[in-house]
Amino acid sequence: MSEQLRRTFLKHSAALAGGLVIPPLALAQQKKEGELEVTPNEDLMREHGLLRRVLFIYDESVLRLTQRTKGKPDFDASIVTSCADIVRRFVEDYHEKLEQDHIFPRLQKAGKETALVSTLLEQHNIGRLLTDKIKQSASGALKNKDDARTLADAIHKFQWMYRPHAAWEDTVLFPAFKTTLSQHEYDSLGEEFEKIETQKFGEEGFEHVLAQVAELEKKLGIADPSHYTPTP
Repeated sequence: MSEQLRRTFLKHSAALAGGLVIPPLALAQQKKEGELEVTPNEDLMREHGLLRRVLFIYDESVLRLTQRTKGKPDFDASIVTSCADIVRRFVEDYHEKLEQDHIFPRLQKAGKETALVSTLLEQHNIGRLLTDKIKQSASGALKNKDDARTLADAIHKFQWMYRPHAAWEDTVLFPAFKTTLSQHEYDSLGEEFEKIETQKFGEEGFEHVLAQVAELEKKLGIADPSHYTPTP
């Protein structure tokens, strides 16, 4: 091979090699820039937002159950049951399991917020018992006064506990947790949370569950925040 041909061959080989390497990197960069990155704390806190919207549905359902005695039987047991199923499947079996597997152990190992962690673990267990009561009593609440009382009491206790539960996690627990991780560990955990969510609920799992909550809100006529705007 002449020197000129050798140089031409090497030049084209380098160009081809560059063509093979650069596009994947560019595509990866484009994908990264196009994705909406959600941090672990943001992920957990928006799941708390979903839970709060379930609590609003519980509020409205108990109100309608109470109005039953005033000639307005507008209570739909299936809505309460659907909410309880969402709580069991998404909040207790997924969200709280993330906390128990990834958040609480790190804080306990670091000796941070250990008393709070113990309280939250106890509340997770109590929450499951209350969800069981809500599911079991909802169907008979319109016909049976004992079921109605059990349902209203279980929902009240559930709300009473989970409103501060979520608030303390958002303002105390999650910030403390973040301090136990390097930035790399924190970012990697965000990817792990996303992977677990996809495995359990499919692509866009959070969005699908939130859409289910929104449909229940529509059935009750409380799907718009303006519903909660008071008269001054």
